Amino acid sequence: MERTRVVITGLGIVSPIGNNVPAFEAGLAAGVSGVAPITRFDASAISCRIAGEVKGFNPEDYFEKRDVARTDRVQQLALAAAQEALLDSRLDLQAEDRERIAVYVTSGIGGGESLESEVLQAAVRGPSHLSPFLIPKMLVDSIPGTIAQRFKLYGGTSSVVSACASGTQMLGEALEAIRRGDADVIVTGASDAAVTMTGIGAFANMRALSTRNDDPGHASRPFDKERDGFVMGEGAGILILEQLDHALARGARIYGEILSQAVTSDAYHMTSPDPEAKQIVRAMRTAIERAGLSPLDIDYVNAHGTSTPANDRTESFALQTLLGGRAHLVPVSSTKSMTGHLLGAAGAVETVACMLTIKNRLIYPTINYATFDPECPLDYVPNVARSSDVQYILKSSFGFGGHNVCIVLGRYAG
Repeated sequence: MERTRVVITGLGIVSPIGNNVPAFEAGLAAGVSGVAPITRFDASAISCRIAGEVKGFNPEDYFEKRDVARTDRVQQLALAAAQEALLDSRLDLQAEDRERIAVYVTSGIGGGESLESEVLQAAVRGPSHLSPFLIPKMLVDSIPGTIAQRFKLYGGTSSVVSACASGTQMLGEALEAIRRGDADVIVTGASDAAVTMTGIGAFANMRALSTRNDDPGHASRPFDKERDGFVMGEGAGILILEQLDHALARGARIYGEILSQAVTSDAYHMTSPDPEAKQIVRAMRTAIERAGLSPLDIDYVNAHGTSTPANDRTESFALQTLLGGRAHLVPVSSTKSMTGHLLGAAGAVETVACMLTIKNRLIYPTINYATFDPECPLDYVPNVARSSDVQYILKSSFGFGGHNVCIVLGRYAG
């Protein structure tokens, strides 16, 4: 049975290397690092004192002053990216049936900054001083609710949380919802803003974060032998997914097509990937098969590529297993080398990068790659962007809890 085709018609971004798509696009092409010393709180007592912070973001550009105090940073970043994506899509919301436009946006952490602030205050002043806005500020599903309320979109909201795979899984869920006929258009993606004392401190105590504090611009170094952990980032990536016939009927500009999703579970360990990578490979292979393709068709892999020893080794092994003798010929890169790891928002932000790869025929690099690791022997597009007429992209994301999520993206061919 022929499946409904779903295309991407709008992009929005807030990131450590740019607070809109043109700035993000330029930063990716130039191989810019957005990692720097933490400024949002005093990190002097933590082993990791660097992060990919969003810079120069003013929530009052998007919210009334009263509403800034009633929303968490994670909602503010998401709304900014959603506004850009909707404008970029050129959807005429006044002419559209807004009961057919849904909002599927998620987060790995949610409103952690608000929760931390309120708990610290309550410890001093007592629980009677907790804000009545704390619950909606911290809930993940308040993020799509905020977007739906602002733009009066009545097609339903959803937030699937699967740790650092959340954003990618949300895109896949939006794809399937359009194919089911639940909506014609879905505003989808993810946001995270966990550069807080709790967020950085807890990951640091797990020894998951890089401690290259004296050289922050080179700290996120996926697949490099000297990698010592990931660097946390913050931001939001939002995409407009649209049923193809709906997009064509309004003459929409199409960035690319989302072809498939596959989800598996390692069922191995809460925080470590299964070194045998069987379920990662199954997710990759299933996504490719559901797209009607074979591994021979994949032109580029946008990797999870966190810069941790275990993830990069396991992901490289999975790709070697999937691609076989062709593995060394397929370019693989991690834009986390530039942005840091945006947790649940990572996959959505990286899918925006994939659409820009298709648009510009340019694969964005893995920066800070200097030392070959024999356990990571693939072509990681080191340090410099590469021209390539990419047709099909495999995008992978993995998360604590053993989540494995893969989607396949393609150039729109009419």
